[in-house]
Amino acid sequence: MKTNHNNFLNLSFNLARINLGKTKANPSVGCVVVKKDSVISSGYTSIKGRPHAEFNALNKKINFIGSDFYVTMEPCTHYGLTPPCTDLIIKKGIKRVFYSFYDVDKRTANKAKYELEKKRIKVLKRKNKIFYDFYNSYFKNKEKQPFVDAKIAVSQDYLTIKKKNKWITNYLSRSRAHLIRSEYDAIMSTSKTINSDNALLNCRLKGFDNTKPDLLIIDLHLSLKKKLNLLKGKSKRKIFIITSVLKSKKINFFKKKGIKIIFIKFLDNKSDFIKLFKTLKNYGFNRILVESGLTFLNRLLKDKLISNLYLFKSSEKLGKRGKNNASSINLKTFKLDNKIKVNLDNDNLYKIRFR
Repeated sequence: MKTNHNNFLNLSFNLARINLGKTKANPSVGCVVVKKDSVISSGYTSIKGRPHAEFNALNKKINFIGSDFYVTMEPCTHYGLTPPCTDLIIKKGIKRVFYSFYDVDKRTANKAKYELEKKRIKVLKRKNKIFYDFYNSYFKNKEKQPFVDAKIAVSQDYLTIKKKNKWITNYLSRSRAHLIRSEYDAIMSTSKTINSDNALLNCRLKGFDNTKPDLLIIDLHLSLKKKLNLLKGKSKRKIFIITSVLKSKKINFFKKKGIKIIFIKFLDNKSDFIKLFKTLKNYGFNRILVESGLTFLNRLLKDKLISNLYLFKSSEKLGKRGKNNASSINLKTFKLDNKIKVNLDNDNLYKIRFR
């Protein structure tokens, strides 16, 4: 029987998705070890980036000699806080290594093949059509900017606000939105959106309680209400308010709640946003998901600051039962040719790529 290498690589990518957005500056990597066409071990990058996926898969009392090793990105070859993963692969007697992406870290880029083949380990790079853009955020991070995506829900007639109900889409879509949130280390919204919806903007999925994305609130004039659900009790995540207000009683109130303040003078143009995103990168944010109203989203889309837009579309037409606070003309012009294959009952989910 002929081995289907792509199946094992796809499995590796699905493992890598488990901690996507939770590995700090390190890429989220997945890998499987295969012997006689059966998976004998697997691993993925740990939360906060260490140990690496390769270590998690190979640090077991298993006979790995003669195995094939499938990994999403070429293994590291340099000494950092831990020894090179290539050393461990060599030590364990792996026969062949398959991967889909070269690392862009200069300490490792294009070096794994040389190091492994010196030890007579065959190395094969295979393209992956399904996960071809999986590491776009990691590559963007090397430019010292975070990767920024956005999410929005619309009715069939492209309205984003339901007058008598908080939700545009159904329960399945909202659960999927929580899963999408789990793949980012921060959610960005505005005080206007949070005040209007009393939104928590967290990840309310069982098993994700300890890895909730942090919250970034754009609130230039410090209009965030004090009595909001997200301010009740002790938060398990960090909350940042981005404001142009230097001193106020409200600032002291928020600080007592454990909220961190990021001061910016202006947020008027694309350059201001780029400067803000670079500041957020310095705070350790690598993957940001924007969830806001149309006004803020349109601004980011106009300045081409969004890489991907997740668009949830309900089957329901709202007509007079719905409204928009800004024009939805941008959304209407997007080609919805990349539908994500997931059961959302009568709703649909599209991923619109801009880069």
